[in-house]
Amino acid sequence: MIKYLKAHNKAIYIVLAGILTFCLAASYIPALSFLSSWVSPPAALFLGLAFALICGEAYPAFNARFSKYLLQYSVVGLGFGMNLQESLASGKEGMMFTVISVIGTMLIGMLIGRKMLKMDKETAYLISSGTAICGGSAIAAVGPVINAKQSSMSVALATVFILNAIALFIFPPLGRLIGLSQQEFGTWAAIAIHDTSSVVGAGAAYGEEALKVATTIKLTRALWIIPLALFTSLVFRSGKGKITIPWFILYFIIAILLNTYVLKGCPQVGTVISGIARKCLILTMFFIGASLSMDKIKAVGAKPLIQGVALWIFISLASLGYILLF
Repeated sequence: MIKYLKAHNKAIYIVLAGILTFCLAASYIPALSFLSSWVSPPAALFLGLAFALICGEAYPAFNARFSKYLLQYSVVGLGFGMNLQESLASGKEGMMFTVISVIGTMLIGMLIGRKMLKMDKETAYLISSGTAICGGSAIAAVGPVINAKQSSMSVALATVFILNAIALFIFPPLGRLIGLSQQEFGTWAAIAIHDTSSVVGAGAAYGEEALKVATTIKLTRALWIIPLALFTSLVFRSGKGKITIPWFILYFIIAILLNTYVLKGCPQVGTVISGIARKCLILTMFFIGASLSMDKIKAVGAKPLIQGVALWIFISLASLGYILLF
């Protein structure tokens, strides 16, 4: 049975993506809206993970490229559902903690990776960067600066991706168990979860306000990619690396400004755009899940995973303690 599924994984991939897309679109058709009731970020991610682990990867190059750009477009679209003043007010507390957490995570990550686990400098630095700022985006930005080997990039990305998948499932239930408010959970998710996609997905699963807070703080945090890349170029002194700037963050800010000042007389436009963006985000979860394979899990190895988990636990507990105490 497994051999049959793997042999036809491309056809299954297309069918699953088509069904998910149809169910998401069905929410706009009153008679068919019930078909979309099961669709959520965790459900889409689980569907993608189940496909990848049972059937194997299908169209890996397309999947990686499409999920990357669909995520960026979705995040920009979410900006049309936000008000600048409200977003700044809700994310103010998290922004204040960002500086401390970014620097602290980088230092502790290198301590664990280099001193305790004796890992190579590249992999330890990439995992620390991904945990400190915004997962795969930070790794993708820093990697070329240090001329990282493809193997180091793959291991770091796989480690962060595995932890992201876990976070999307466990953070919302943990938040409800602890009794976190919408703002508290949004702040916690933005700081403790690596990748923007999982942060937005977890925020959406928790509630409307949590989504706004999580997205604002996470994208503000993601701006640290630029100074980190500049700092990295000085530390590694390769002189050949190219700094990759995540321009979609700028477009996200522009979308918020347009929604706040240009579309304020016609809020329906922003509502429609942000609604479509959320559905695209759910679809992105499927593509991200479908990119994980057993080979990637095996390639992670023990030490990078230990560093990633230890650093993740540290930043999760430290940020939760800060939120609950202050």
